[in-house]
Amino acid sequence: MNATRYYVSRKNPLTWLSALMALAAAGLMVYGLCQGTEGMSTWNVILLRILPIWIGVGFAFIVLVRGPKEFYRITKPVFWGCVYFGAIAMDWYLRLQADPSLMDSLSGGYYLFAYLRYVLLCWFLYLVLYIVVRMILTGRMKRSLFFPLFSAVPVAVLAYDLIAANGVDMIDKLSNLLLVGALLVVTLAMRVFTDGKYHNTWGDRPDGRRVRSIEGMSLLAGYFMPDRNDACNSIRDTVEISHVERYIHKKRAEGLKGFGIMHVFLAAYVRAVAKYPGLNRFFSGQRVHQHGEDISFIMVVKKSMSTEAPDTSIKLHLNAHDTAEDVYHKLNAMIEEARGEEESGLDGVIGLLSCIPGLLLKFVVWVLKVMDYFGKLPKFLLEVSPFHGSVIFTSMGSLGIPPVVHHLYNFGNLPVFLAFGRKYRKVELNDEGEPVTRRYVDISLNTDERTVDGFYYATVLKYFHKICRNPSQLDLPPEEVIRDVD
Repeated sequence: MNATRYYVSRKNPLTWLSALMALAAAGLMVYGLCQGTEGMSTWNVILLRILPIWIGVGFAFIVLVRGPKEFYRITKPVFWGCVYFGAIAMDWYLRLQADPSLMDSLSGGYYLFAYLRYVLLCWFLYLVLYIVVRMILTGRMKRSLFFPLFSAVPVAVLAYDLIAANGVDMIDKLSNLLLVGALLVVTLAMRVFTDGKYHNTWGDRPDGRRVRSIEGMSLLAGYFMPDRNDACNSIRDTVEISHVERYIHKKRAEGLKGFGIMHVFLAAYVRAVAKYPGLNRFFSGQRVHQHGEDISFIMVVKKSMSTEAPDTSIKLHLNAHDTAEDVYHKLNAMIEEARGEEESGLDGVIGLLSCIPGLLLKFVVWVLKVMDYFGKLPKFLLEVSPFHGSVIFTSMGSLGIPPVVHHLYNFGNLPVFLAFGRKYRKVELNDEGEPVTRRYVDISLNTDERTVDGFYYATVLKYFHKICRNPSQLDLPPEEVIRDVD
């Protein structure tokens, strides 16, 4: 079941009102900053002048630009807003300790900040406000009438403070009221996604969502085995392909020229993901994530069938509803495109990196690894990267050799490397004791055990065999596509 996710629409007038209030608050702080900062320390200038400007602009940007899809990011300016108001309370406490005579001129209840316990109480309330906002926007708490009422409390306090100010610090007080008022208004503009799809939140990556219900041992495994090759398990198996070959002949007779075992195996893998979605998980940033609807296959193809021809990598995007014919058309179109290009996106990135001096290149690669750990690699790099995807598929059959047992890459997020070799015949006895000739293909899989356990992979492999015994089921989409756990 999907967790509750919220958005704000740019068609809603309250969305625009909230953004305008935040921008007005930032504008008042810019005006106050231009009036001078005499008597303020550097930290006070940063916390009490520059920080609220950044909060107001950031709040408005998230509401208007990211609000329709990534409204959860509003928790970031809310957090820094709590820091800002906490700094105000602490500043009043320090000022009153340094000059008790200020007590005589205070209004609006600021004399309370002469006592540290009230400052600590304010900090606690700001922390509670942030936790409530974050829990609601990340789906851990249901929104109710309590949320806007809870947000209205600081608005009422600041409104009272502005009325009782008698002209003292009016710009700051009005800015603070507008800033908190923007949060109240945006809570009224929030709407729940009702499309039934998964919507990202904190902890998710551009290439997948985090699996949060993972069991404790699997979570710890990422710390005990931080590198992918630490958690690498190898499986070798043999697939009987008599039914697959008959299916291939049938599809070729229907006009699918060049339809082969690669198309069948790809479609069978896609069908396995539809039934066992854990197969489409990956491990990155010491957390388990799920690719979701995208099943991306990495393959190396030669520009032409000669030893001198260069290699290039392609990334084929499929989904769990694809049939064998869908796989055939998508794969062939991508191979033709790759062979027709003089330089692919990956080739361009490799060419650029190869021009960097060795020592600097080492630093650049380190930066890329750090960005990848935190899920901050840009999408265009993820798309061309041969290290990011659902699985690497490689065929040794065209080379006439057995399947290679290939390592997994520590960089990137690829959890499975699947290779299959040449076809061969065996003469065996059938159930009646008569000799029959059967055709086989050996396959090897290297898997990342941190995503799912060995029992899961064994179940998937048995299902893969079942599909190969009846490949005609790949002509139709699956009756059901199972969604992975949250």
